[in-house]
This record gives sequence, structure tokens and C-alpha cells, in this order.
Amino acid sequence: MTDNPPAQTLVRTQPVQHRDLAAKQRLKKPSRMFQPQRISYQEDELRHNFFADHPWELARPRVIVENNGNDHQTWDWSKAHQPGRPVSGESVIQRQLWLLQNNQSERGRAQTANRRLSSGQSPKPIPEALSTEAAYDQARKEFYEQRHFDEVERNVAREEAMSTGAYFDKGALEIGMELENAEFERWKTWAKSQVTLMEQARNSAYTGFGGQTAAEDETASAPDTLEQAIDNLTAPRA
Repeated sequence: MTDNPPAQTLVRTQPVQHRDLAAKQRLKKPSRMFQPQRISYQEDELRHNFFADHPWELARPRVIVENNGNDHQTWDWSKAHQPGRPVSGESVIQRQLWLLQNNQSERGRAQTANRRLSSGQSPKPIPEALSTEAAYDQARKEFYEQRHFDEVERNVAREEAMSTGAYFDKGALEIGMELENAEFERWKTWAKSQVTLMEQARNSAYTGFGGQTAAEDETASAPDTLEQAIDNLTAPRA
């Protein structure tokens, strides 16, 4: 061994251990320095709650130019009904927001006035804090009342017009139902023709013993009554 040493080292050395860069990269969160900040408003949560409870309000036609971002300058949300503006889900949201902000302002003014009172003067009562749920319930009830009032007003106007000889054509719902019924009848006719073609193709593709078709074989082998079918299932096998 000493006279003729091996050409290579027989001792296995420990290989170089590489670091798991992928694991460290997964643990490290990406930097948000260059990402835009999330913009959120108080109305966003109010809208989410309202339209989650009233999803069909989104199906009502709306005029896009109704809201321009300056509603607090144009409309008085101390009441739900605004002359010249149809009541909608946005009315509930703005009314609820006004109730919350006005309640906080009234509480702040009452507390400030009580702190400025001199000795001997009775303090003013401070209104109770209005929660988001309470403001939502109040705005929602006013919304329902206004919607009911508008519906009654439309029905009365329609009846008055019909009493004077006015004639109203079919509405959008009636026209839509007629189109849907016509399409359904057309589909039934097409489905019956397809079933007939399938039965004809199946009968022509198979012929049983004695010149009988598949339909005749099925008719001959089918039980006549429910009792016969039960007897066939419960009969002992040979």
C-alpha cells in the first residue's frame, strides 16, 4: 500500500452543503414600498352590508350621473326622501352616514357646552351614542316607507289614468315571459324530434330473434304490473 499508493483517495469526503435559498425566499415577505396604499371609505362597508341584504337592488336601472361625489353639498340627508332624486340603496347609505356623523357632532357639542357651564347651571343632556346597526335600521325603515309610498302613488296614478280611458300595453315582465314561453315550446318540439330520431336509430341498429326489434323485445320482456316485477325480483334462482 505504501509502495503502490492508490490513484485516488478512498476516503469519501463530505460534499459541500448548499443553502436552501428557495425556502428563505418563501419566508421573506415581499416589500410593499412601491405598492399603492389601499383606499377605503366608510361608505364602502355600509354599501357592502346593504347590498348583501338587498341584492336585487343592483338589478334596478340607475342613471350614472346621479352621483358626482358632492352629494353633501347638493342634498340634505337629514331625511331619506330628496326631491328630484329617486330613492335607492345609495339613499340608505348616505342617510345612515349622516345619522352616524350627526350623532357624533351632537354629542361633541353637548359635551363642550357642559364643560363651559358655570357653577349653578344645569348640564345639557348628552344624546346616546348611535351604533352602526341602529343607524342602519332607521335608514332602512325610512327607505321601505318611501318605497311603499312611491308604489302606492304609481298604482293610484295608473288607476286614475285607466278610469279616463287610458290603455297600457304589456310591461317588460309580461313580454319577457311570453318570449320565454315561446322559446320553451320550441325547445320541447325539438326535444321530441330528437327522442324520436334516437329511438328509430336504436330500433334499426338491433334486431332480435324471430325478426323482432329492440322495442318489441323490451315490450315482451317488460313486466305487466308492479306485482309481477316484484315477483320476478324475489323469485328463487335455479
